[in-house]
Amino acid sequence: MLLSVNDLAVDYGAIRALHCVSFEVNEGEIVTLVGANGAGKSTTLRAISGLLKPSSGEIAFEGRRIGGIAGHQVVKLGIAHVPEGRQPFAYLTVRENLLLGAYNRPQAESGAAMERVFKSFPRLKERLGQTAGTLSGGELQMLAMGRGLMARPKLLMLDEPSMGLSPILVREIFDIIREINRQGTAILLVEQNAFMALQVAQRAYVLETGRVVLAGPAAELLRDPKVKAAYLGE
Repeated sequence: MLLSVNDLAVDYGAIRALHCVSFEVNEGEIVTLVGANGAGKSTTLRAISGLLKPSSGEIAFEGRRIGGIAGHQVVKLGIAHVPEGRQPFAYLTVRENLLLGAYNRPQAESGAAMERVFKSFPRLKERLGQTAGTLSGGELQMLAMGRGLMARPKLLMLDEPSMGLSPILVREIFDIIREINRQGTAILLVEQNAFMALQVAQRAYVLETGRVVLAGPAAELLRDPKVKAAYLGE
């Protein structure tokens, strides 16, 4: 097992955002967390990546407890978090943004890591000297994902990668997610587009108000009447 989350609870002041959330990600898997806005999906990713301190519960990566350790240490262990909103350094070039993703890797590895990113995102190579603030929405998402891949993670966590993109770009991004996974990187996906998320993932967990209420193979949840009614518009 690559990632194990057991009875995770997270508080924002007096408000409990997560209640005893448990799930796992195995090596080579795509696992998705599905749920409405405010269900606790992004909070879960932030707790795993060290941006939030858990109130209770356990997070383990490759058998090592990581709950509450600093974010830069989490990255060094092999977890990269691509947050919602892409968040580029707008006045830096594409190349400079990518290199920031490899800050914890030996400098000699940066060139090879960048070439691997270009295989998934050839458009970034065309924009290498362009400032990030001038990129389109789809290109910014590619840059955010590429920056995460520069750390050569064992687990890539993606938060709403399709947000604000056209249907054509959404399909392109999900094709790239599949390809990244085929190359050996496990993926934990948070995505409002439940239909696309359940199509690409092997397993899924449905969150409601900070709790896991359904779990199972993604293909089965895609056919579940409750999931269809709540998240697929059927």
